[in-house]
Amino acid sequence: MLTAQFMALLDVFIVNVAAPTIGTELHASGADLQLVVAGYAITYSVLLITGARLGDRYGHGRVHLAGLALFTAASLACGLARGTTELIAFRLVQGAGSALIIPQVLSLIQRTFTGEARARAFGAYSAVLAVGAVAGQVLGGILVSADLFGTGWRPVFLVNVPVGLALLVIGRRVLPRDGATAPERVRGLDLPGLVLLGAAVSLLTVPLVLGQEADWPLWSWLSLAAAVAVFGLFCAYEARLARRGGAPLIAPRVLRHPGMGLAVVRVLAVMAVNGGFLFTLTLHVQGGLGHSALRAGLTFAPTAVVFGVVGLTWRRWPASWQRALIPAGFALTTLSMAGVGLTLVGGGDGGALVLAAYAGVGAGLALAFSPTLTQALATVRPEDAADASGLLATVTQLGQLVGVAAFGALFLNRLESLGAPEAYTSAEALTACAYALAGTAAAGAVAGLVLRRR
Repeated sequence: MLTAQFMALLDVFIVNVAAPTIGTELHASGADLQLVVAGYAITYSVLLITGARLGDRYGHGRVHLAGLALFTAASLACGLARGTTELIAFRLVQGAGSALIIPQVLSLIQRTFTGEARARAFGAYSAVLAVGAVAGQVLGGILVSADLFGTGWRPVFLVNVPVGLALLVIGRRVLPRDGATAPERVRGLDLPGLVLLGAAVSLLTVPLVLGQEADWPLWSWLSLAAAVAVFGLFCAYEARLARRGGAPLIAPRVLRHPGMGLAVVRVLAVMAVNGGFLFTLTLHVQGGLGHSALRAGLTFAPTAVVFGVVGLTWRRWPASWQRALIPAGFALTTLSMAGVGLTLVGGGDGGALVLAAYAGVGAGLALAFSPTLTQALATVRPEDAADASGLLATVTQLGQLVGVAAFGALFLNRLESLGAPEAYTSAEALTACAYALAGTAAAGAVAGLVLRRR
């Protein structure tokens, strides 16, 4: 199951590196590329909790395999897509497959392990997150640069097909033969809540992505306002459903759990910074500096490797450090993002200083993310485990989605206002994004302190 999760996570990062090549070969606009990257996160984030409940209803192993089959088929369709519209549509289907795969992993961890064993299982889960990031960036660069049989970017999707088929065969043999949860414990799917959440996410994402190229017309602002209104309706409906004894997508009881609201804010901030950083830096390295996809993939290695190392080892650090790790992570991310902006502002490659800044970003994000996730889930009551896991996983993807949409729009806006996408103007656009990302990390730290005091 962790291997399947690794493949699903790999697809987030592997496509990041391939985005500029996709843009060139399919004549895709900047907004198209944002949708190729973010489209996966749209359906993934919206359907995650429903995927978890389908696991309760029909069995985690069975739903995991169904999601794996859907993901594998969608990967094949993405690899064969002839235009950006097809590619975006199949990326949405890929995200739906991941929404069936991933929740089963978290649910089995919560239901199978307790105490220190559960903490170790979450450590393995976090390790897969880190390894997926590293492998995605590097493998994406290798596959695109190799241009296998003249296929360009297509192998970044097609590589999933043989792996997915192998996992389907193995999964039928080794996955727990769990049945559905007892009927009296099966929760409803909350389809009205699902529709409202999907509408709110779409109304937020579409104007952020398309508004920039259309010079922010009236409809984009109306859509953003509608997103706020629909999200308010979603919250009101969920609260009402909970009062009536129903099973809302996001249970107010879980949000009221000590530390959960703080964890949501922190995870959202961390993943928005992460998504925006990866997307905008990819466009700059390949589009502005003219580096190959392989070099672009290797550019992210310091960030991803350090993220993985810190994510795997922070629990072994002195106990006296533990309380300060999360604030320190946000502070380090803020300083490192500012350092990226300062070292790249002149249009060069930044040398050793920018590599140190990239490593600092990885360490800061790991310290802000991994302890937050572990602490929030380690104390949740067993009956709320699935809801808490689904909530934080959804917030993780929504953060990535918002980061790509918002900071991608900022990068493209600055690039357009400064002139042609050459090294210097691209560096100026990236610098603006780096400072904005630093500000977001700082806001996450401040918000965390305020919520903790409350």
